[in-house]
Amino acid sequence: MRLLTLIFGAGAFENSALLWACEHRSHHKHVDHEEDPYCISKGLFHAHIGWLLFKLDPPPPFDNVADLQKDPLVRWQNRHIHVIAALVAFVLPATIGFLWGGWVSALGAFLIAGVARVVVLQHCTFCINSLCHYLGTRPYSSKCSARDSWLMAIVTFGEGYHNYHHEFQYDYRNGVKPWQFDPTKWIIWTLDKVGLAWKLRRVPTEKIVLSELSEAQRRLATKLSDPGLTELAVIYITNACQHLETVAQQWTMRRAQQMEVTREMLADLRREIRAATNVLRLPGMYHSQPA
Repeated sequence: MRLLTLIFGAGAFENSALLWACEHRSHHKHVDHEEDPYCISKGLFHAHIGWLLFKLDPPPPFDNVADLQKDPLVRWQNRHIHVIAALVAFVLPATIGFLWGGWVSALGAFLIAGVARVVVLQHCTFCINSLCHYLGTRPYSSKCSARDSWLMAIVTFGEGYHNYHHEFQYDYRNGVKPWQFDPTKWIIWTLDKVGLAWKLRRVPTEKIVLSELSEAQRRLATKLSDPGLTELAVIYITNACQHLETVAQQWTMRRAQQMEVTREMLADLRREIRAATNVLRLPGMYHSQPA
């Protein structure tokens, strides 16, 4: 599986697994700051593709991927990444096209399964660095700009749930809700079941829900400080804040008493969070502005 991933992954033309992981770990460590390779604070274009077009920094020292450098297959791919990428991305589809229907099919396969595929794939990937730090929701944490986007999840096979990925970066899943589209998660889970992957790491559901609770309290408190709210909106939001505070205290007491946490209890807590944050979408929240 490592060999297949390294060979066919090279066909994305997004450099070697070693360099990609090195930059991605730097992104997580320094997200939204100067050391972030594709920092959204420098603009949408920079985060999307500008960081590649105007890359002036020398190659990184790879000091944050010492674990990957122990793998001989990873080192092999890193040494021959451009040859492997060209063979997989362009030569292979053109060869299959030629065997299927001659030179015309070879050209079509080269342009569609080769060039067009790489362009579309890269821009879908780049949207994670740009749009998923610009548009969407932050249900788990607002500590950084990463956002969840169901649309980006569709075009990237699950990676669009980027707020979750940044808050719980060691989890092999991105879309953790049953209705969220994350086929990459399903593939990894299947590989684990057949013995081709192992030691999958998952964040406990309780920890995820408590992150949602904490973020909901922060959102309500922030909205409550908005001077443009109507008196009725202030009352609704204040009540929601107090209700969530009570819920949080009750949950803390349960944990102190070492009560067993059931799926039903977590589902009830999620319903409480949704009900409290729904007040943020009520109409007539703000005083009317003069024309």
